[in-house]
Amino acid sequence: MSATLPPSDGPLHAWRAGLLWFPDPGVPQARHESDGLLVTRRDADGVVRIADVGAFAEVAERWPGVPVTHWPHLCIAPGFVDLHVHYPQTDVIASPAEGLLPWLEHYTFPHEKQFADPVHARETADFFLDELLRNGVTTALCFATAHPESVDAFMQAAQARQLRMVAGKVLQDRHSPDGLRDADTRLSLRQTEDLIRRWHGVERLGYAITPRFAPTSSSEQLHGAGEIAAQFPDVWIQSHLAENLDEIRWVHELFPQARSYLDVYDRAGLLRERAVYAHCIHLEDADRRRMAETGSVAAVSPTSNLFLGSGFFDYAAADRTGLRYGLASDVGGGTSFSPLHTMHAAYTVARQNVGRPGLSLAPGHLWWQHTAGGAQALGLAGTVGNLLPGCEADFIALDPRATPLLARRTAQAETLAEWLFALIVLGDDRLIAHTVVQGQSNLVQNARPQNATIGA
Repeated sequence: MSATLPPSDGPLHAWRAGLLWFPDPGVPQARHESDGLLVTRRDADGVVRIADVGAFAEVAERWPGVPVTHWPHLCIAPGFVDLHVHYPQTDVIASPAEGLLPWLEHYTFPHEKQFADPVHARETADFFLDELLRNGVTTALCFATAHPESVDAFMQAAQARQLRMVAGKVLQDRHSPDGLRDADTRLSLRQTEDLIRRWHGVERLGYAITPRFAPTSSSEQLHGAGEIAAQFPDVWIQSHLAENLDEIRWVHELFPQARSYLDVYDRAGLLRERAVYAHCIHLEDADRRRMAETGSVAAVSPTSNLFLGSGFFDYAAADRTGLRYGLASDVGGGTSFSPLHTMHAAYTVARQNVGRPGLSLAPGHLWWQHTAGGAQALGLAGTVGNLLPGCEADFIALDPRATPLLARRTAQAETLAEWLFALIVLGDDRLIAHTVVQGQSNLVQNARPQNATIGA
């Protein structure tokens, strides 16, 4: 049984339902309680955190008289963590292309030009965040565009929803179209510093230094980004790495002095804790080990990699070399906001025999990658992605009866692994009955709570 936090004067609330969480956040071994109780409390700093979790019969005794929301037939689980997603590509999702570089040229860049308009940026940010919440995602590491206005709009929208979000202005001073390219490299870096000071650490918001990818940044811009990272050691870094073979050849042409694609970022001072690189498909073990020793992590984006034909993330090589990772939707190259779809795709990718033996990822491991494991990769273990005491109160309520097929299949599950796998393979946004952020239900789809008081 998890220990409770010391009592405080903050308001308390309890939630009775099934529970799913990770007692050891570093280990992908889930615990399930069919009748559990989660107690939340607003602490002195104004943040709502989890105070206690466990079996209802045990936890209820410790919190007599606390108001309780009862969700029969539902299961409370941590809010999902998305390690890599582009909010300006919301309207690019489901756009056909022959590969990554043509897709960027024909769809992504033209759409991103529109984000110089704060009104357009805010409308899209509002829709994007509501779509994340509808799919149970409560924390995400997001790309904005090259326009500072796009960051302001996103942060304002996230702040209004009390969300824990991390985002940054894209740095791209070459090989990009007019209207999206940073015309003045030094100005782009000053804008990055200004945005860090404006938004990083404000309520639940964080900033990420965001070179788009090595080919669209000059050496001056990349090294400038590294200098800013040294100046602000607690901000995040995000970019793309080794996604596509054509992209990798381009990097070698542009940076002939670098040992590898990863080495371009390493030379610029952009590898460290809280550095998240999307894709990381075509890597040598030496680069995986270098990422591991610097604390840099991979954002695995299976629906995007399948859609664009980029390749398959090598889970066995990552585990062998100590490279940490978590799951990401990568919308709009990714084809769904749903973490269920992402987990299903990750399972499919890992199973493929593509010059190496396929492997079968356990359902609990898939779920961990999108919750506690994703939070650990992001440097937020113990803050989000779990239901342990001290974690912030961002969670979802799953309805295993959301569709007739889900109800039929989950009713026959004999183990937790079978039950979770059925949710992953058959679930979609309808599975998410409630999304709760900071103890407030931001979204109600399929279920109505029953309110009572513990002991009443």
